[in-house]
Amino acid sequence: MERDNVSLAGRRVWVAGHRGMVGAALTRVLAREDAQVLTVSRGELDLRRQSDTEAWLRQNRPEFIFLAAARVGGILANDRYPGQFLYDNLQIQTNVVEAARVVGVEKTMLLGSSCIYPRLAPQPITEESLLTGPLEETNQWYAIAKIAGIKLAQAYRRQYGMNIVSVMPTNLYGPNDDYHPQNSHAAAALLRRIHEARVNGVRRVTVWGTGTPRREFLHVDDLAQACIFLMKTWSDPDPINIGSGQEVTIAELARLVAEVVGWTGEFVFDTSKPDGTPRKLLDTSRLASVGWTASIPLRNGLADAYRDLLARWKAGEFTSDAA
Repeated sequence: MERDNVSLAGRRVWVAGHRGMVGAALTRVLAREDAQVLTVSRGELDLRRQSDTEAWLRQNRPEFIFLAAARVGGILANDRYPGQFLYDNLQIQTNVVEAARVVGVEKTMLLGSSCIYPRLAPQPITEESLLTGPLEETNQWYAIAKIAGIKLAQAYRRQYGMNIVSVMPTNLYGPNDDYHPQNSHAAAALLRRIHEARVNGVRRVTVWGTGTPRREFLHVDDLAQACIFLMKTWSDPDPINIGSGQEVTIAELARLVAEVVGWTGEFVFDTSKPDGTPRKLLDTSRLASVGWTASIPLRNGLADAYRDLLARWKAGEFTSDAA
């Protein structure tokens, strides 16, 4: 494994996608590193436009890039918008990586996803499982784009000697998550659904699927800490997994969310909805070997996420997204 030894203090660091859950967490944690954090909104710069992306990098000259910008969503969103998931993510990655090469960025980090791995990969899933079997169909469009990003990074390292690395987070949750009732990920969807049930006095909540799939969840602040640690220390062509090492069934997650929210009703499992991959637990031994492990327990992390949801709920943020 190739190692690095850099400091971010006083350096120009661009967090691409700073308004998303991951980007916001990176921005929060980078404040403690005394880095000069650069951000740009989607309204100011469309990363799907190569010339605009390159022009912005030339003008702002970041030394490090965390590429957290992406089109993301849960099973339903992936199935409903396959073209957008594939096109947008391919374009964003390609444009930022090429612009970083042309401008001479010191180091770039691509954030991928555990959905890159085969649907029935041996568990826990090692980085070597990549491209060893068929993908999960419900999120294959996003997965293919992220796999292309990994291969692009490896190709640019080989041809241009570019210092670019790829990290593969597990399922994420935490502050600034997307709580859209149809398009959000599992933890966020359950937090909102169960909160609404408590507020409205509803005694039954529907959970998509059978409740039996096993999933690993990582608080987004843990991810941000890991990414910054790896930006400073990791320089290897192979991707590296980032996870908590702990897994629960979706049914267990629902019950844990209910405890956090303070709801005591009954769950109904809608088996007409897809389960997705039956089990997904990342092997994080490579990450542990370089000196990092997650620290936020799931229940504590869900309580943190629920505080964020409550604040946004009270601010009226969720009044117009039911459609």
